[in-house]
Amino acid sequence: MVCKVGKDSFGNDYIENFKKNGISTEFVGQTEDAATGAASIIVNGEGQNVIVIVAGANLLLDSEDLKRAADAICKAKVIICQLEITPAISLEALKMAHSSGVKTLFNAAPGLVDLDPQFYTHSDIFCCNENEAEILTGIPVDSPEDAGKVAQVLLERGCKLVVVTLGAEGCVMVSVEEPIPKHVRAGKVRAVDTTGAGDSFVGALAFFVACYPNLSIEEVIKKSNFIASVSVQAAGTQSSYPYRKDLPQDLF
Repeated sequence: MVCKVGKDSFGNDYIENFKKNGISTEFVGQTEDAATGAASIIVNGEGQNVIVIVAGANLLLDSEDLKRAADAICKAKVIICQLEITPAISLEALKMAHSSGVKTLFNAAPGLVDLDPQFYTHSDIFCCNENEAEILTGIPVDSPEDAGKVAQVLLERGCKLVVVTLGAEGCVMVSVEEPIPKHVRAGKVRAVDTTGAGDSFVGALAFFVACYPNLSIEEVIKKSNFIASVSVQAAGTQSSYPYRKDLPQDLF
């Protein structure tokens, strides 16, 4: 994890939580110049959410922080970048990894209208949800067919593989090798809280790409869909994520 938190109770709790879950905190910086980033989340009766993000210390992550973490970034199997830090820094990390042959997974969240075109060309896997897809392309996504159209537009911008997530409908994938959109469905479950489902999906995707490189990308996406569907059946964000020991072992 390469990030920055505030020198406050939230920051201390984040670091402690990382350590508890076996995540290296070597490149987690603490600053007195901003509070730890926070999100206010409202969930309705159907488990759907609205989130207001205050980025805080996230926006203070800079090139010097990346340089300190360069060795770890360039020796990784997969790197995940997104837009809750300054976009230019996220792009810098993406380029750093890409130039070293590291598999790059970019999650275009939260959506950004004027996304730097280099994000497309430096992403081995480009992942966005239906709302982010519309922000990026101007095309409303109300069905898997719409998602396929958007994915093809993003492919034309230089992506190698595009995954558009559709919540309960699973996701649509399209790649340079397979330019015809493919709808990968998700199993039906009762959603309690969908907060963090996208992060659960992306994290699982990165795990399977890194640890099971011989799996087809469709199979990787199916497994990631399953893990995301488990996460929506419990309340909370990180607290809803299952541990490996709690998942069916044939998943691995």
